[in-house]
Amino acid sequence: MKLLENKTAIITGASRGIGEAIALKFAEHGAHIAFTYLSSDEKAKNLEDKLIGFGVKAKAYKSNAGVYAECESFVNEVLKEFGTVDICVNNAGISKDNLLLRLTPEQWDEVINTNLKSVFNMTKQVIRPMMKAKKGSIVNMSSIIGIKGNAGQSSYAASKAGIIGFTKSMAHELGSRNIRSNAIAPGFIETDMTHYLKDGDAAKSFLNSIPLGRFGSAEEIANTALFLASDLSSYITGQVISACGGLNI
Repeated sequence: MKLLENKTAIITGASRGIGEAIALKFAEHGAHIAFTYLSSDEKAKNLEDKLIGFGVKAKAYKSNAGVYAECESFVNEVLKEFGTVDICVNNAGISKDNLLLRLTPEQWDEVINTNLKSVFNMTKQVIRPMMKAKKGSIVNMSSIIGIKGNAGQSSYAASKAGIIGFTKSMAHELGSRNIRSNAIAPGFIETDMTHYLKDGDAAKSFLNSIPLGRFGSAEEIANTALFLASDLSSYITGQVISACGGLNI
């Protein structure tokens, strides 16, 4: 059973990691995919080819989700190319970890713009076609760090906590239009961003704090996104799913 048959999904920051896994999972379930990337044309083209291999329409767009004008242009292009937007996954994200004493204003702004402002930018653009269609699902990628906080990650934690507040506010604003807004708070997931956590004493410490005793996979987060994007979660909005192996207990 294909849960997203003929729906159109926008996914930001999808050329690698969790975003790539979500794009592949959605295409496997019949969704047409428009995704953004910033740097690697080669990775974007490879993913585009993989998605088309599922028999769906797919297109990569080089666009910075942290820049409002680029988001406006991107969504307009998607509407011309695909006709509609049914799902928006706000996944673009970076980290610039440092203790606050060493964190520069430029590093703070870069994280907030990429992680949090991007969610505002994209959501503001996609809600118009969703409101017109009287349906839609917005899935925002937060983090367990946005719930618990962590030393050396004040900018990342602030951005991800802000996403949670934004997600709940959108659920209130958009629910009457049959548009759902939910967030995922991944724990420690094996991606390029967390490779440094996989070895040594730090890895043992993290693993000891996770009841399931292992790091999560990008595909497990993609499965959670599939649930929230599909009609399986048709009565769920304003929620934060902690996909963290029990770390948030």
